[in-house]
Amino acid sequence: MSAEDVEVHFRPEARRFEIEVGGEAAGYTRFYDRGGVRTFVHTEIDPAREGQGLGGRLVREALDQTRSNGLRVNPECPFVRSFIESHQEYADLVAAA
Repeated sequence: MSAEDVEVHFRPEARRFEIEVGGEAAGYTRFYDRGGVRTFVHTEIDPAREGQGLGGRLVREALDQTRSNGLRVNPECPFVRSFIESHQEYADLVAAA
């Protein structure tokens, strides 16, 4: 799998970001927006694709897009919360509780 084969798509109508490898669905992260805060509620990667760094790539791009949209983040999803804790460059996105 090369980096060129991996694409992340923002699907606002479905309230999710999706990741594809070679044009095939490999996972997603679901969210909802309310009051300037994007709440991430669930992230899932195809079990056959786990361990390839796809979850991290998906969440990184979702957070980057969220930042560029001027939104804050509520990381209800344990995967997103753990990612932010491990990547402090995204800590400023977390909305105050």
